[in-house]
Parts: sequence; C-alpha cells; structure tokens
Amino acid sequence: MTDQRPGPSAVSGDGLKDCCAAAYSSDVVALLLGDSYHPGGTALTRRLAEGLRLTESGRVLDVASGRGTTALLLADTYDVRVDGVDYSPANTAFAQGAASTAGLGDRAAFITGDAEGLPHPDGIFEAVVCECALCTFPDKARAAAEFARVLVPGGRVGITDVTAVPDRLAPELTGLAARIACISDARPLSEYSRILAAAGLRTVRTERHNQAMTRMIDQIEARLNLLRMTASAKLTAAGVDLDAAPAVLAAARTAVADGTLGYALLIAEKSP
Repeated sequence: MTDQRPGPSAVSGDGLKDCCAAAYSSDVVALLLGDSYHPGGTALTRRLAEGLRLTESGRVLDVASGRGTTALLLADTYDVRVDGVDYSPANTAFAQGAASTAGLGDRAAFITGDAEGLPHPDGIFEAVVCECALCTFPDKARAAAEFARVLVPGGRVGITDVTAVPDRLAPELTGLAARIACISDARPLSEYSRILAAAGLRTVRTERHNQAMTRMIDQIEARLNLLRMTASAKLTAAGVDLDAAPAVLAAARTAVADGTLGYALLIAEKSP
C-alpha cells in the first residue's frame, strides 16, 4: 500500500526481517488488522490447534508470535505451556505484558529471536505453530529445518499461511510492501509441503480457507475508509499510500477470485 520503499531485490536477509518486524509492531497494523494479524482470526487458530494433538501441560512454540494472540489463546484454551518467539523486541514486550495482564504469565513466555535460527534446544516442543509468517521468511527451508529441529519425534507443526502463484501476481501485488503484507513471496500450498518434507516433516493435513483472505481484504478496506477520515496523517506517516490502496486491494480480491492468491492450513509431522 506504499510506493515509498525499494523493491525486494534492494532489501534482503536481515534488512527484510527488520522491515517486517517494524511493520508488524506498528500501531497502524493493529488498527487495520485487529487482534489477529492473519486471515481467519482466532477461529482458524482453534481449528489449527485441533490437528496438533496438544496434551495438557505440553510445550508449544509459536514462531513469529507477534503480540501474543495465538500463544495466549493456546495457553488459555488448551492448558499448554507456550513459548513465543518474534523478531521484533517491541512485539515481545507487548506480548509478555499481555500474558501478565491475562494471568497467563506462568504458561506463556516470549523472547526475541529469529525463525531461521531459533534460540531453543533440540527436541523440546510437542508442537510448533506459525501463522501467516512462513511466507515472509527469506530462507523458508532453513526455517522449516528449525521447526523440525526443536520438535520431539512425532511432534507436529501447524501452519496457516498465504498461498500464491508468484508468476501470476499482478504488479500491484509485488515489491517490498506486498512482501511485508505476506503476498509477494508466498508460495503454492504444494511448495510449502515440499519445503517441509525436505526438513523431515510429512504433511498429514491441508485445508483451503480462501474465503478468510477475502474477508480480511474486506476488513482492511473498511478500516482504511474509516481511518482515512480520522487518522489519515498517521497512516501516511506509517508509509501507507492511501491513493494506491484501492488498486492494491482490488488486485488482491481479483487474485483470490481467480485462484492466484489464497489462504491455507497445513499440518505436518516429524518422523517418530
């Protein structure tokens, strides 16, 4: 939604991670997306959890935990111990505060770290969850290998993420802003499965939830229209191009309708 930033070829590796971390720790993103920063919200998180075979007091890792919504839901609903890791120190601090406020400080803890080099020992988690984030990681294969490394044998990884056919994306849906928005480096669902398989994680369940993507596009459009009237200066300061936004949202909606863009749930298992 902005044309003030360089293209993806100009920013890579740690620079790209820094851009994503800054974007997803901003208040503007919270205004546009609400509490859950991914399509499907907490309802889809609960559906994901159903396939992870969580056990009471088991350990779960939430990779790219953001402000803690998924981790706190899992800790509260399923009585598990959740460790959240996020690249943004601001998100880590916010999530830890939210855990304390919710009375979940003994079951949810958050640290700052990199998904491509998780700061955790081998084989200590029964499940790993990663919602709407794998698509943004510069080295997806390395992140998948880290998921597998920290899982116990027979443990499961649960992912919800944007899917895309990259060579069919409209120009409005490419570039750095689109990558931060989880679009331009998203992959087909089958490719996510291949990436996980190469790390020793066998896909056991997949589901399409494209309608969740359409609902989020509608939500962003409605909130942008409202914020245009009440907080346009704040949006502009955050790099949101209000003139370009309608074309970007229209292109995204069309891409979902023709199958170029979508959203999916995937569960994979580490060999026992």
